[in-house]
Order: sequence, then C-alpha cells, then structure tokens
Amino acid sequence: NYQHPSEIMDEIAKTTPSFANVSFELLDRVGSVQWPCNEKAPLGTPIMHVDGFVRGKGKFIRTEYVATDERTGPRYPLLLTTGRILSQYNVGAQTRRTENVAWHAEDRLEIHPHDAENRGIRDGDWVRLASRSGETTLRALITDRVSPGVVYTTFHHPDTQANVITTDFSDWATNCPEYKVTAVQVAPSNGPTDWQKDYNEQAKQSRRIAPLEAAE
Repeated sequence: NYQHPSEIMDEIAKTTPSFANVSFELLDRVGSVQWPCNEKAPLGTPIMHVDGFVRGKGKFIRTEYVATDERTGPRYPLLLTTGRILSQYNVGAQTRRTENVAWHAEDRLEIHPHDAENRGIRDGDWVRLASRSGETTLRALITDRVSPGVVYTTFHHPDTQANVITTDFSDWATNCPEYKVTAVQVAPSNGPTDWQKDYNEQAKQSRRIAPLEAAE
C-alpha cells in the first residue's frame, strides 16, 4: 500500500526509463518536466527530436483516392460536415463545465443564406436535421462561411448528439468514421425532438442534489 503519492511517482520512475529522473521533489521545485527526464537529461527535455527522430524520418505512402459511398439525392440534397470549435474540447465533458460556454453554449447548424431562404429558415430558427441514419434538431446559424449545398455543425453538446446523423461508413485504411460527408435535409422545426426532451429531463434529474436530512 502506498503511504504517499510520491511513492507512486517513484515506482513509475523505476519502471519507465524516460521518467527515470522524475520525482515529487523535482516537480515541486521546477513546476513541470518534459520527458524524457533521465540521467542524460536530469531536468527534462524542453525540445524533443532536436538531432532527429529516434526511429528516423516518417514514411509517407501514397494511396489511391477512394470516393465515399454516401450520395446526395432528392430526399437528402445537402452535405453535412461536422467538426470542433476552439473553446470546446471533443464532446465537451470537461470544457462545458467551465466558463467556455460563454463562447459556445450550444451546437448550431451553419447554413448558407441561399439554402436557408429556399427552406424558409431564419437565423436562430429551430431546424430539423435528418439523414438516412437519424435526425436531431438544433438552431440555425445563417452564414456564408459554408458553401451552398453544405451545412456544418459541431458535436460538443450531448443534447444535440450530432453523430446520430452521421453514417456507418469509415475509412478503409484507418477505420476512422466518416464524419465529414453525410447526405442530409434541413427543414424548419418547432423545437427539440422527443428523444432530446427525454435526454434533457434525464440530465436534470441526474444533476439534482438531494437535501440533507437534519441531524437528530
């Protein structure tokens, strides 16, 4: 049994050569250390790979372009691409608990003015975003940052769950999901879907704090 967290760090240093010189005492003294930190670099390595990479230079291999099987059509004429925003990290499990929500309080669907006008959508309206895989609702952000025929949203907020829209297609080499190309349709909506309402209610229930009972 460990008697102090420093003992855990000592064990890591004994079993990991690149951490051999790291200790609580060193971290308390200098604040932070960049590995490798060992006999050759007792205070760490501020800049790595100065003289070259350990395994040599990376090898680039050209592969043939393989087009997606996803296709637009009359029912789903737009292409959805998803991505991140600077103020949130991945699904936002950590950053949504901070004041970063001041910059990104919700996922919005960016849509070109021409596509919005054709669908009777105004900035800030609730819209239904649907694909062959599923549907969700979120508010529209009309902007010319996206091209006509393309819509964009982030995936940082669980009450949107943008990935219920994306397909099951993946890259043949890495198996990375194909989040950037999904055929969709966008239409005006009255607000969140039933599953989004259920999710929000469950989220509220899970955050409730039971009142403390008075001590006898």
